[in-house]
Amino acid sequence: MKLLDSKGRLFGKISILDLGAALAIFLVIVGIFVVPGKSGTSTIAQVASKPIEVDVIVRGLGVSDPQALINQFSETKKTNIVIRNQPSGEFEIKDIKPLPRTTVVPQPDGSVKALPDPRPEVVYFQDMILTLRGDAQITDTGAVVGQQKVKIGTLIELEGKDYNFNTSTIAVRIMN
Repeated sequence: MKLLDSKGRLFGKISILDLGAALAIFLVIVGIFVVPGKSGTSTIAQVASKPIEVDVIVRGLGVSDPQALINQFSETKKTNIVIRNQPSGEFEIKDIKPLPRTTVVPQPDGSVKALPDPRPEVVYFQDMILTLRGDAQITDTGAVVGQQKVKIGTLIELEGKDYNFNTSTIAVRIMN
């Protein structure tokens, strides 16, 4: 009995093309299920996490009772953050610094002074600086929180039980 016949079949029964196709399918299955790979894992996930502090500024937040909001921040001490429409975890509210609302007033000698804003509607707007603390992966290009880089100017959305507003990052500190 010949190994290969005139039609390209092994032992007159199995086609070489069919055998090659079956071998290719078998190797693909082995490659997908048996051989481990890095698919599905991020290269960022292998970077060590470190605590960071992020200062964010809130400008002109419309709120009927600003002091109640500040008290809520002080009591809960936690807020959820969203960066570029991606939930990025929970950060601790380390510090709250309310900023006074002022207006520029020209003086008789030609100079200007920043004085408290006398307009009655100003009581419904609050400016403040919040210091947030949480963990981030530190890469060569900066801090990464929830797969998003956090740098000065990054817009961070703060979300809690009774609030949801945007802030702008003004400082990022990597803690040791």
